[in-house]
Amino acid sequence: MPESNLRSLLGFLLLLLSGNVALAQQTQQDSITQLDEIILLEEITPKKATGITASSTINTQTFERFNPTDIPSAINQISGIYVLSGALNTNRITIRGVGARTPFGTDKLRLYFNGIPVTNGTGFSTIEAFDLENLGSLEVIKGPKGTAYGANLGGAILLNTKLAPEGSTRFVNNFTVGSFNMFKNNLSFSHQEKKFGIKVSYNHLETDGFRQNNRFVRDGLLVNSHVALSSKSTLGFLLNYIDYTAQIPSSISATDFREDPRRAAANWLAARGFEANRYTLAGVYHHYELSNKLKNTTSVFYTYLDHDEPRPFNILEEFTNGFGMRSVFNGDWGQANYTLGGELYKDEYEWSTFRNLFRDRDGDGSFKGDQISDNKEFRTQLNLFGTITYPLSSKFSAQLGLNVNKTDYDFRDLFNTGPENTSAERDFDPIVLPSFGLRYMFDQGQLHANISRGFSSPSLEETLTPDGIINPDIAQETGTSYELGSIFNFLNRKLRVAATLYRMDIQNLLVAQRVGEDQFVGRNAGETRHQGLELDAKYRLLVDKTLVIAPYVSYTLNDHKFVDFVDGDNDFSGNPLTGVPKHRISSGIDVVHKQGFRANLTHLFVDDIPLTDANTLRSEAFNVFNARLSYGIPAANRFSLGVNVGVNNLFNTRFAQSVLINAVGFGGSEPRYFYPGNARNYYGGIRLQYRL
Repeated sequence: MPESNLRSLLGFLLLLLSGNVALAQQTQQDSITQLDEIILLEEITPKKATGITASSTINTQTFERFNPTDIPSAINQISGIYVLSGALNTNRITIRGVGARTPFGTDKLRLYFNGIPVTNGTGFSTIEAFDLENLGSLEVIKGPKGTAYGANLGGAILLNTKLAPEGSTRFVNNFTVGSFNMFKNNLSFSHQEKKFGIKVSYNHLETDGFRQNNRFVRDGLLVNSHVALSSKSTLGFLLNYIDYTAQIPSSISATDFREDPRRAAANWLAARGFEANRYTLAGVYHHYELSNKLKNTTSVFYTYLDHDEPRPFNILEEFTNGFGMRSVFNGDWGQANYTLGGELYKDEYEWSTFRNLFRDRDGDGSFKGDQISDNKEFRTQLNLFGTITYPLSSKFSAQLGLNVNKTDYDFRDLFNTGPENTSAERDFDPIVLPSFGLRYMFDQGQLHANISRGFSSPSLEETLTPDGIINPDIAQETGTSYELGSIFNFLNRKLRVAATLYRMDIQNLLVAQRVGEDQFVGRNAGETRHQGLELDAKYRLLVDKTLVIAPYVSYTLNDHKFVDFVDGDNDFSGNPLTGVPKHRISSGIDVVHKQGFRANLTHLFVDDIPLTDANTLRSEAFNVFNARLSYGIPAANRFSLGVNVGVNNLFNTRFAQSVLINAVGFGGSEPRYFYPGNARNYYGGIRLQYRL
């Protein structure tokens, strides 16, 4: 770790520690009960994870520490999870190191929006399809212990919208402007009564971005509604529509990163590369109480993605139609609680590529040429699951879970004929994924333990050989996770400390090997061992009845290694896992005044990251600080007004916000490993609310 980064990190941690010492000196009369009656720091968020399954949740108060376009920084407040963000439309989420080797995007976890699965048929999830200002909470189940949510090796992320309190009607407009010609507006209407609730939100975002060829424009519509059909029956409807166009600056070389991080990759700039997405999620759910001991929630849903992407090497056009159903029964059986259910997801993926003639256009950007390929794939994911939670005593509980997964791919080559046609099917055998957990509750906290088995299916690219033929030998990754965790409350519950130790052994490691400028193939290359420590501490100091100071810190230790990894003549066994920082710290201080004033200082430290399997190159460690001030003003009986200003990257640090591992230079060019983070930038916003 560079000495300057170490000094900065130690200085900030010393500031946090001094706050903790002051907190420890407060008298017992400053209780958390008294605090909650005066100033609300965090809203209580209902847990969605099944039974005693451990999870981590952030809510509106965490989102509001950051620029409303910056969902990665909000998620990075959680230990054990790290979002690498190359741009607003280029995010890669890793949980406990799982997914770090994926070249682009997020896979090996399952994403849900209001209980509806939105991960596609090969396991890819798109967090940027959702507006941060529409979310009420984000819950993370780390590792495969979430039996009812797919049992993926990475885990699951549960996104949930927020409705108005019962008996209220609200119009809210959030308006934000900032550096790089950023403009964002979110206008929402919400109404909630005992038997009916609805929220309608429209959002618009545009920014030129920090880098060349970095403009982003997005429009979105969210409709979320439910109506009580009877005292036991509720029908709900969800619609989320996103339309965005994002220019792509792509990754850059070490030389460009050092000399001018604003540069775009030369070939992407010449082609004026971009992606255009029109994404729709529509779902209907029905909740029914069969008895006072048995409830069922069933949802049916449809997703549609229309994606166009002119790239230097070709022009991609793709369409995905997805549809499915999820049904969950929750009930009591004597002293035990149980969950039984199933989830079926099917999608039809069509994609074609065309030659890009931008080099013949004299600087006018991409132009479609002859067609190169025409493909279609049918993909099916079936999950059947069940859990039973039994109280062994008033404080001690056990939970047994089981997930069964069946995955099928049917690939059809619609372009080539005869012996050149590469159509094929790949049906994976059913896989059984058990989970067992224990939890012990005591007056000042709890202990929990879990052992579970998980899997990851190969992506589309990983199922193909370099010749575009289905690889019949590719296998699903499988792994076993062991977890031991604790939560302790001290000093009259003003200090909360959580610690988790885990180890996950993964076999049949899926490796995406780059064989062309836009061609990756997969193979099972060996085993990895993921083990680590996650620590979270939050403190609340009641200075007086009007002021709260709350420091917090989250620390992640990633000790992840290749146990057995041989690539051709190279043996990388024993090397640290590529793409994962060994140490990561998220910390900050919230200052909240009863009269509506809030100040937030946040800090992120990321250790250096191995960029090659041989560990011959690493990114530089960095510290980034953000600050935000806000003030709420009750303007009239029914109106309220809030204003906020913020600065990101307070000390103008040059850092890589995302990296590309094992990059290869083509045509004698330098490998492009780095996605630069934004330089120091500013934003300010106004929130206007009208309550009927």
